[in-house]
Amino acid sequence: MAGDLERGRDQGLSAAMLDRLEMNGKRIAGMIQSVHEVVALSDPVQEIMKSWTLPNGLKMEKRRVPIGLIGIIFESRPNVTVDASVLCLKTGNGTILRGGKEAMESNRVLAELIQEASEQTGFLRETVSLIPTTDREAITALCHMDAYVDLLIPRGGHGLIETVVREARMPVIKHYHGVCHVYVQAEADLDMAESIVLNAKCQRPGVCNAMETLLVDEAIAPQFLPRMVKALREHKVRVLGDEATSRVLGEKLPEPENWVTEYLDLVLALRVVPGMDEAVRHMEEFGSHHSDSIVTENAAVAERFLKEVDSAAVYWNASTRFTDGNQFGFGAEIGISTDKIHARGPMALEELTSYKYVARGDGQIRV
Repeated sequence: MAGDLERGRDQGLSAAMLDRLEMNGKRIAGMIQSVHEVVALSDPVQEIMKSWTLPNGLKMEKRRVPIGLIGIIFESRPNVTVDASVLCLKTGNGTILRGGKEAMESNRVLAELIQEASEQTGFLRETVSLIPTTDREAITALCHMDAYVDLLIPRGGHGLIETVVREARMPVIKHYHGVCHVYVQAEADLDMAESIVLNAKCQRPGVCNAMETLLVDEAIAPQFLPRMVKALREHKVRVLGDEATSRVLGEKLPEPENWVTEYLDLVLALRVVPGMDEAVRHMEEFGSHHSDSIVTENAAVAERFLKEVDSAAVYWNASTRFTDGNQFGFGAEIGISTDKIHARGPMALEELTSYKYVARGDGQIRV
């Protein structure tokens, strides 16, 4: 809403953060479209995942069921209010939303619209609830409501995630920061690499699947880095680099303070690496296991990368910007899970269900 944007400008939020807050016609149309797409998807609840018969005659089923009441704590992006609500409604879950102060007005209006629509279609208004305060004590209170809340999903900055993990008395699925990488390998098509890098960094820099670090193989660095840095600067990107990058370019670049920063802005860290082993090691040590990509024409090298890089989404010759529930064909998403248990990557309908076992017998007893 206009009020959120105005306050954000007054508070000096970055252009990328303001982009997250903007609610223009295109964004609103996108929200509406995502709702229609979720409605059109198959309902996973009560789906029989597996069925079999035991030697004693018991007929067994493994069925999908709702998780229950889900608390979702998020920052900045008002579209989360819509996506989270429609996905939880579709899967039979209740949801408590706690948005950030930056988008409080937008979140309030959207939540009220969803509540009104819920009532009109037979749901309880309280099936979707928005905590009407941005006081941080509300997060702690929600974390202690394990008698009522079955799952917490935090998505936001490091401080928010750490607070929820520390305080929560119920299971947590983290939607952590996105320190995403593109590795331009020695056998890359350089035109393709330039296009992918520009898209991954510049198409929408303030989101978690935007690239934050570019790794370039030393074998092609002299040919690729000068043209790539020129193109990045033409797109207003502030380029940081290690000593090897500065040597190749023949100019002293400011070095990154560290390799774990999620800039969420038109800022990019560059590093020259001796080959695949070091590229994979760098991602493992400094990445957030969100989304990482390799650009190469060597299929064997690419398959090794796809196998060895331990991230929720890995790409060959494609931008990291595709890690998104809508882009994956899920209609919408709660967020991108960087955990390994229960849900990983874009978390949509199936990931918002658990399962139970249903057994049908005719008098069986255990002996």
